[in-house]
Amino acid sequence: QVQLVESGGGLVQPGGSLRLSCVAFGLLLDYNAVGWFRQAPGREREGVSCISSSYDDTYYVDSVKGRFTISRDNAKNTVYLQMNSLKPEDTAVYYCATAAECVGFEETRYYYWGQGTQVAVSS
Repeated sequence: QVQLVESGGGLVQPGGSLRLSCVAFGLLLDYNAVGWFRQAPGREREGVSCISSSYDDTYYVDSVKGRFTISRDNAKNTVYLQMNSLKPEDTAVYYCATAAECVGFEETRYYYWGQGTQVAVSS
């Protein structure tokens, strides 16, 4: 059974940093693209970043470019999302999900999802 588990969320002040982790069980992440999504209260879930299965190409939504970095450690079967210069509008539940490739953030292309980790940015 495939399971994705996110961790690393928490409460941080504006300007602070967090590193989210997405570890997979029952699935080798290095053969999959992995995306990060987020859902803020009262809003639809949106794609944030994706790392491809080949060549580790990375993609970001405009609102996080220059602040967030996605990476993978295949030895740990884990994908990370380093989040710097956090803003209150980054507050959301963050999810990781797998896809065949990073082709936009259309959710129907992502077939395994984690349960999410809460990120709160507030002073």
